[in-house]
Amino acid sequence: MEQITLHQSQNSDMETIANLRAIVLRDDLTRLGRFDEEKVRQRFRDAFDPVHTWIIKDTSFIGCIAFKPILDGYLLEHFYIHPDYQGKGVGSQVLEYVFKQDDVVGKRVTLNVLQGSPAQRLYERYGFKVDREDPVDIYMSMVVESS
Repeated sequence: MEQITLHQSQNSDMETIANLRAIVLRDDLTRLGRFDEEKVRQRFRDAFDPVHTWIIKDTSFIGCIAFKPILDGYLLEHFYIHPDYQGKGVGSQVLEYVFKQDDVVGKRVTLNVLQGSPAQRLYERYGFKVDREDPVDIYMSMVVESS
């Protein structure tokens, strides 16, 4: 795999990301009895903010991450990596890059992950702790430490 880079997304990236979201979430949402292909895409479209969303690339599109400032820190959402690239360290590279930004250090980062998703292990490795759970989601947070 080539070195990954992050590029701010454009409005024209919306459908590419919505399609990736459907691919990435299909198994977990099906297991939870909640997969609806059009709703999965529409939920992303409704929340898409290109100002706070980055495209992950090497020589091709790998995935995306949205990292939005909120009242008490940041919200990490829409972190999707194409299945061909999962388990190869891409998620770790992206999180390490994001968490080294000066304006992120010392701030609380929150996220939610689907119940049973393997992504929870990645977040736990970086220090995220479970704040609460419901039948579908696990809500996690951490304060980013300086490295």
